[in-house]
Amino acid sequence: MSEPKRYTVTAALPYANGPVHIGHLAGCYLPADIYVRYLRQKGKDVKFICGSDEHGVAVIMKAKAEGVSPQEIVDKYNGIMSEAFNEFGISFDIYSRTSKKIHHDTASDFFLKLYNKGCFTEKETEQYYDQEADQFLADRYIMGECPNCHFPDAYGDQCENCGTSLSADELINPRSALSGAKPIKKKTTHWFLPLDHLSDKIKDYIQSRKGWKPSVYGQCMSWLDDGAGLQARSMTRDLDWGISVPIEGADGKVLYVWFDAPIGYISASKELLGNEWEKYWKDEDTSLVHFIGKDNIVFHCIIFPAMLMEHGEFILPEHVPANEFLNLEGKKISTSRNWAVWLHEYLQDFPNNQDALRYVLCATAPETKDNDFTWKDFQTRNNSELVAIYGNFVNRVLVLMQKYYKGIIPKASNLTDTDKELLNSLKEASNSIGESLEKYKFRDALSKYMGLARMGNKYLADEEPWKKFKVDPERTETILYVATQVCAMLSQLGEPFMPFTSEKLRSFLKMDLMPWDATSKGELIAAGTEIEKGSLLFGIVEDEVVEKQLEKLKPQEKVEEKVFANPLKEEIGFEDFMKMDIRTGTILAAEPVKKTDKLLKLTVDIGLEKRTIVSGIAEQFKPEDLIGKQVSVLANLAPKKLRGVESKGMILMAEDADGKLTFAAPVDNVGDGSVVR
Repeated sequence: MSEPKRYTVTAALPYANGPVHIGHLAGCYLPADIYVRYLRQKGKDVKFICGSDEHGVAVIMKAKAEGVSPQEIVDKYNGIMSEAFNEFGISFDIYSRTSKKIHHDTASDFFLKLYNKGCFTEKETEQYYDQEADQFLADRYIMGECPNCHFPDAYGDQCENCGTSLSADELINPRSALSGAKPIKKKTTHWFLPLDHLSDKIKDYIQSRKGWKPSVYGQCMSWLDDGAGLQARSMTRDLDWGISVPIEGADGKVLYVWFDAPIGYISASKELLGNEWEKYWKDEDTSLVHFIGKDNIVFHCIIFPAMLMEHGEFILPEHVPANEFLNLEGKKISTSRNWAVWLHEYLQDFPNNQDALRYVLCATAPETKDNDFTWKDFQTRNNSELVAIYGNFVNRVLVLMQKYYKGIIPKASNLTDTDKELLNSLKEASNSIGESLEKYKFRDALSKYMGLARMGNKYLADEEPWKKFKVDPERTETILYVATQVCAMLSQLGEPFMPFTSEKLRSFLKMDLMPWDATSKGELIAAGTEIEKGSLLFGIVEDEVVEKQLEKLKPQEKVEEKVFANPLKEEIGFEDFMKMDIRTGTILAAEPVKKTDKLLKLTVDIGLEKRTIVSGIAEQFKPEDLIGKQVSVLANLAPKKLRGVESKGMILMAEDADGKLTFAAPVDNVGDGSVVR
């Protein structure tokens, strides 16, 4: 689209069943805030929308675990999250809640609109039912083995290990998350959105979006091009917590949380804007941008757009710049095991040091692949970059200005080529950084920004004004004039990345925040301006501080080691075991499955024949390292298509407490096709 008149920017609604951790921040909230702050400084009409997602099974499960009501859970965590977001500088225009009446009314009206247009298909289906708990099981109440990566504790809607979206029927050996019992199938009626009939329309929409990340586009197209294609998806659930389905004959049913939640963006906009809300959702001159993590791609790029298409009055998302996952100290962040750095705890442990975490999370953001946060890296980046480069440069300039000129900026004269080169770099910085931000390349933009501080440091080190002051006072004036311009530029262009530091630096320089484009004009702070003495912008992170943070994780490691072993599955008879035909085989060929990061297509010789087997091990094994590897294969497993490739069998693997996989192969090399008993 051409330059939009306005922007509606959303960040994924976090479940109100726990606090916010650094993975959430790096995934969507920090990049969204950086982007919005940039747009505001550009003078754009932008609304930044978010709020707590307070329905769904995750909330109910948390309430059951803590022995309180779902309302008590969402009240507790909404307060923790909203306060932490605010203190961290995430500058939402509104942070709402899906438990509010305005949201219930908006979601109900949206459902009725689609219902009255005949967009839903009413179906009686067999759903999983827990006889011990006496209730139907929503997707998150069902757990089992993931068919893609074979993680034993995948949920019925998604595997949190490999990120694959699932249906409960795809799980191997499903069990109830409520009682642990094996669920039965029982008939119930629900209303389905026929995504299968909308497939071509959705495909045209996705292919029309230019500049999407390859990971986002690829995941969407893999769903659309999969052999089975899109399937009709139920938009209602059998639950007692959520928004009641607003039609007759739907007693005891609520809206599916993934129908309800994205409408929260719309209801929050209504709450914020009143009668003006429609132009931010229905005007074609508005750009709708969703910031999410990669586990939400399907919902924001396929299901929510399908809902908007069927409604008929709304614009569709223009960009969905999803990030990958952030790990912690080499392990996947796990809220259930408390393996996380929680934002509200960071803010307590590092008071008034929000920008150090903002800087590190942006510098290491998982924009194109999963990345890792470590406390040692946090310490190094804080001390070696923020303190030693940025802070050191600004402090030296402020000290020299007070020492030589009592804080009054001197005039420049007889600019050298070095002076001109640095000043020209300052003029070009806003365009260069802005270009990266508009392409959602936040790490690149931050690197360019820090490049200004590096240039300033080098300039001072090369020019040595402390040596020239007595022998060449005129040259010293020019040097410190130029150096002060660098400080001024840092105070302006740092607003999206490190707003607290930028505001502090502007207060030293007695400057207001300028429009982004005005920073390319040249002189930002005039000669003759009196600036303050200032103080240090950043503090050193000592070793003992890092050790304390690592100590906080150690008890969780011990707990994890004790509880890692998965509970034994239900007892089976000898006859059941004898039905499994496990054979030894040798991998002859291995290659990635197109448009996935997790799957490898293996050709395995099992003695009797050569088999194609798809295995979710691509993140831990390189294809070329598998050739000639002897493995154990469950050979009589029914064939199943995975991402369009028919898989005939399963490779047996062992997984340790860190999630590392090893092949469950014979100790001694035996002939292919040997039976494993």
